[in-house]
Amino acid sequence: MATQIVMDRNGDTRHNFDANDAKALLRAEKRFKELTGAGFTAASRTASGEPIVRRTFDPTAEETLFFPRLVGG
Repeated sequence: MATQIVMDRNGDTRHNFDANDAKALLRAEKRFKELTGAGFTAASRTASGEPIVRRTFDPTAEETLFFPRLVGG
């Protein structure tokens, strides 16, 4: 089961989905596009454990973390 974790000022929200379920996969890809379109950065880890920024949806990622833009001030 794959997970998308969305960070915000209230903490985090987790969205689990089965990558083998076509409808769940479409919802996850839609969520990815909506969040990155709203300015969130998506990141996951490679097989070797290195973090990587995702610019496109990766249905094979076990866990994708979305965090909002950092605003200085």
